[in-house]
Amino acid sequence: MPRILQLTPFVLCSSLSRQIAFYCDRLGFACGFTQDNYAFLRLGPVAIRLLECPPRADGLPLGHEQSFYIDVEDIDNLYESLRPKLEDLPEGRVRAPFDQAYQQREFHVLDEDGTLVFFGEGIR
Repeated sequence: MPRILQLTPFVLCSSLSRQIAFYCDRLGFACGFTQDNYAFLRLGPVAIRLLECPPRADGLPLGHEQSFYIDVEDIDNLYESLRPKLEDLPEGRVRAPFDQAYQQREFHVLDEDGTLVFFGEGIR
């Protein structure tokens, strides 16, 4: 049977350069490739594909109904390491670590186009 390597979500964006800067400067991703309206970013074993698109016809942000989850270890230390780069985001874009009823500790970040990025770790 063929081996599945990873899931790499497409994240829609209105400005490729602005989203690359957000994911790289604030969340620690590295940009591996860009061309026209496309970029490939990686953070350790996690990758995303940014795709610059025209605005939605309904006027909602491109990421309005998008989200993805990054499973991590040592979530509180990860959050503390990212916090200085997240503190100046507008209110409501970052939710500090908290415990979920489904036994995950998470923090959330909204990207430049409204995609919700979950970081989470199982509660032991």
